[in-house]
Amino acid sequence: MTAQGVEKEIQGMQPAVTSGQDALDRFDWLPCRLTLQIPVSEFTLGDLLRMQVGTVVGTATRSTEEIPLSVNGQLIAWIQFEMIGERLAARITELA
Repeated sequence: MTAQGVEKEIQGMQPAVTSGQDALDRFDWLPCRLTLQIPVSEFTLGDLLRMQVGTVVGTATRSTEEIPLSVNGQLIAWIQFEMIGERLAARITELA
């Protein structure tokens, strides 16, 4: 094939993705794991072994402190907890 023929073939090809948003939209079905890390001070293996239904574990975090939010192990934001009716919700306060 000549250089001119290759050039025409390349010009006739459509890009697989036209923008970054299009690329994201194509993969919006992929599952991901959200992880919230809440520090618990002075927690021991003995405490873990004694846990049962109804056990309450105190955290080292005040209710107004921000908590790191990770997706698949990558920090993406900081959140604060709040109640919506009887459900615990997480409000994003800052993007990482």
